[in-house]
Amino acid sequence: MNKIIEKVYFSENVARLVVEAPMIAKSRRPGHFVIVIADEKGERIPLTIADADTAKGTITLVVQAIGVSTRKICALNPGDYLADVVGPLGRATDIQRRGTVVCCGGGVGVAPLLPIVKGMKEAGNRTIVVLAARTKDLIILEREMREAADEVIIMTDDGSYGKQGLVTNGVEEVILREKVDEVVTIGPAIMMKFVALLTKKYEVPTICSLNTIMVDGTGMCGACRVTVDGRTRFVCVDGPEFDAHKVDFDEMLMRLKAYN
Repeated sequence: MNKIIEKVYFSENVARLVVEAPMIAKSRRPGHFVIVIADEKGERIPLTIADADTAKGTITLVVQAIGVSTRKICALNPGDYLADVVGPLGRATDIQRRGTVVCCGGGVGVAPLLPIVKGMKEAGNRTIVVLAARTKDLIILEREMREAADEVIIMTDDGSYGKQGLVTNGVEEVILREKVDEVVTIGPAIMMKFVALLTKKYEVPTICSLNTIMVDGTGMCGACRVTVDGRTRFVCVDGPEFDAHKVDFDEMLMRLKAYN
């Protein structure tokens, strides 16, 4: 069992939990995820690790209350325990010194983007972050991103904060003003699809994280099948990150409808 140390709400349905998990905190790398089970009757929920503190032996998870199990997790408070937290799982992000890296995220996809931004910066890259949401209240981890990155651009659909527009508007703004060596995108599948279409036009290598389609998280259930470069891949064991220009997003979006 893993004790919850801290809980903060970003919005009505999105909570940040700091959880005791010393072994995971010590071994995790950017891009890794964990499987969380709220109680003995709970289902397996894959969650990407948003941060870790090796000194305190904790990891940070950002959870959006959508279904029964995620609502159970979000309902827990400091002092309560999660039945299981297993990990780190998946393949870590390939972080190298490339030059200028644009990291763009939407919604709760900003959470797994944070350790990647930190890793890219530590590797010597110039890091530019584009955060996008429908409205100001849904922007998360802005302070942490500003501390980690060289520049942060905020985009909101309604123009209530930052600049009005979509994440692609922010990414294109950067591409048009300076050389971008890589783009990393994490968020809703439809967002990542259009980021990939944009960066392919400008021939900028792009990595996407497909963690939203995972269920079991260990390769047993097959629910996270995606087509990458014409071949079937399993997000949980082959990813969760792939070359965004080779992902069949239309197929992925069709399969995601099963969860509606």
